[in-house]
Order: sequence, then C-alpha cells, then structure tokens
Amino acid sequence: MNVYDTNRMIDALVPHGYENISDIENADLILLNTCHIREKASEKLFSELGRMKELKERRKSNDKETLIGVAGCVAQAQGEEIMKRAPVVNLVFGPQSYHRLPEMVKKANDERVIDTQFPKEDKFDFLPKAKKSSTIKRGLTAFLTVQEGCDKFCTFCVVPYTRGVEQSRPVAAIIAEAKNLVAGGVREITLLGQNVNAYHGENEHGVATSLAKLLHRLAQIEGLERLRYTTSHPNDMGDDLIAAHGDLAQLMPYLHLPVQSGSDKILKSMNRSHTSKKYLNLIEKIKKARPDIAISGDFIVGFPGESDKDFEETINLIKQVGYSSAYSFKYSPRPGTPGALMQDQVPEPVRVERLARLQILLNEQQDEFNKNMVGQIMPVLIDKRGRVSGQIGGRSPYLQAVHFDGSPDLIGSIRDIKIIAGDRHSLKGELVRENGVEVV
Repeated sequence: MNVYDTNRMIDALVPHGYENISDIENADLILLNTCHIREKASEKLFSELGRMKELKERRKSNDKETLIGVAGCVAQAQGEEIMKRAPVVNLVFGPQSYHRLPEMVKKANDERVIDTQFPKEDKFDFLPKAKKSSTIKRGLTAFLTVQEGCDKFCTFCVVPYTRGVEQSRPVAAIIAEAKNLVAGGVREITLLGQNVNAYHGENEHGVATSLAKLLHRLAQIEGLERLRYTTSHPNDMGDDLIAAHGDLAQLMPYLHLPVQSGSDKILKSMNRSHTSKKYLNLIEKIKKARPDIAISGDFIVGFPGESDKDFEETINLIKQVGYSSAYSFKYSPRPGTPGALMQDQVPEPVRVERLARLQILLNEQQDEFNKNMVGQIMPVLIDKRGRVSGQIGGRSPYLQAVHFDGSPDLIGSIRDIKIIAGDRHSLKGELVRENGVEVV
C-alpha cells in the first residue's frame, strides 16, 4: 500500500511542476513514506533524517533549497515528535492527507506544516488519475487500493490507530482507475486493503458490494489478464469469495491469509476472533474450490504469554497447511497498542530461538513448493530483462520469480514456460513453443 500511496503522491505533484527523479542530490522535494508495522520504524526514520540533514546543508551551500517531508503511518502516529526532534523536516502528513500535498508543499516554503488529522473528505475524490506515460513507466503490474483501515483491533497492531476505521471505495471509482491502468499497459492488478476482503463499497445503485462481486466486475475489463488481492482476514473470507477462486480465470491461484498463531489461547489474546480449527477448515474449503491454490501467511512468535506448548501448536498448524511462502516476525510491542501493556512478555532470547525454528520450517516448505514446480508448464507474465545477458523474467501465477533465455521483445506478454529448476527465491524455465520446448 505504501508503493501505491507513493505513486499517488507523485501523481498529485506532477500537475504542479514536479517530476519524479532517481538522483536524490538533485531533488528539490524529498518525501519519506513510512510504515509503522515493522520494529524500530521511528528509529530508522530519524537515522535517515540525519542523512537528509547533511544533504540539505550540502545543497544549501550550492544555493539550492530543499524541502523534506515525512508521510505515512509513522508520521500519523508521531507527527509532533518528528517536528520536535527533526528541525530539518518541513512537512509531516498522515496517509489520509496526501490529496492535500500540493497545498502543503506550497505552504511549507514559508512555514513548517503538519497534517495528521483524519479528513472528512475522501482523499480519492481529489486525486488526479495517473497519466498514461507514468503508468507505462511503472510496468505491467500495479497496485490499486480498494479499502483502507481496519475495525478488527488486533492487540498487536497499530493500523486502526494510523489508518482509521474500515472504509471502502465505490465500485465505479475502482473500475475507472483499473481501466486507466489497463489503458497504460498494466496486465495485472493487485487489489489492496488493510483488510481487503472486508470490502463493501457501494455500486452504481448504492448497494454494498462484496470483494467477490468487485472481482467479477474487474474480470470483465478487456486487457486485464490477472487479478490478486491482499491482505485478508480469515473472518471475512465469505463463501462467494472462496467460490470466485474457482470461477474466475483471472484470479490467480495464490492467497495471502494470515493466521498469526496456531494457539487458540494466543489467538484470543491477540483478539483475532477465530480459532485454529476455524482457520484450518477455511483452508480446506478454499483448496476444495481451487485445488492448485498456494497459501501464504503471517506469523508472530513470542507474543505475550506464549508458552512452549502454544508455539508447538503454531508449528503443527504450519505442518498441516503447507505454505508456499510466509512472513514471520518476533513480536515487538507497538506503542499505543494493548499488546504493549500486557504482562508476561516473552524474553528476547526465547523469541529469537522460536523465530529461527519457525523460519526453518517455513523455508523448507517454500523450497519444497518451488521444487515441485519442476516439470510443470505455467503461464508467466514477462515484465523485465534478466540479470544475465540473454535472459528475461517475470512472475508465475504463484508470484514466483521466473527467469529463462528469451528475447526482450517478449516483455509484456504472457507465455507458457516449462520449469526446469527451482530454489527458494526463483524458478528457471524454458520457453514453450508450438513444436515443443526449446531454449531461445
């Protein structure tokens, strides 16, 4: 979502004379877009701002002024502290305010600006659509935010406090943005939301629409070859969405469905509102609807009160599901969340040991999943040149990186590739031609 937000900020500034550049030394405006989910996010921000201070002073010695802004969830949560600790910063604004960015930048030339209020207006109503030239530069895949915020209030998570309550964009606005992306060359769109499968935006008749119905509408757009969505909550995985995985060819056979823990005691303490059995039953239903689907997940180890038994239950759940990939973290208290105030915090050495063991298992499952691809033929969206001369690459339906020998002229197409080797990070393949398999 931060990638999407960054692109929309660029789109908002372009009409006011700005252009996105790769050389920071020549930047008149530098925006640091932040995420508060990961550990030590604010410390990393202030470290980066120290380097920005040196850059700003260096440019000033050459009679060049530089505006520095901090955006995103760390800005939302710690805006006043950022202004106090980092005089180098000219503007601070949260993720709900970037539609006002041109106005803030103009004002920041004369005074420091902070905007971390949740506005009454919908920012999406005021953002310009991306120019076709910008979309082309960004590539064949794109993110599209359809839902923001979360009402779940998991005790470890800051999202409800930085992104606000769940809000869904209208269907018509999403369809229009998707068509604009496709017109710019996009072949694959990933729908985004902090809790994307809770989507309930209104259609043209004012009727609340589920994510499944939205996916069916998007699948009708000519030229849109692939659809994905992330991130989902098990409690909002409705039957119609499960069925969509079996019904829509454009919906890729890959689902990121975080469970966080395999222990019912810890799930209750996390306020996840589901049990491990409910999650496993859900996985079974999804695999029945789409037998070739790959499941990805999120795991937090060392949550307050987690015993050895609780951790073993997480290990057992992972073994039962069989993940194609996963994100795993040591629990770290996020300021302002209930989890940070809980007693019985797990000692750091225990968290480190548990995470290492968990990741060994997850890596083994990912290795096995990729090795099982060998011999299969799968459609690959070719989107770039490879690192090795003569190679090109792209993404499989399961989000794996695939590289093979081929002409750059194939970039932009979806071609059948036979997988001949696989490791944890990528797959190697051969281009399939009508007369059989041959390496180009």
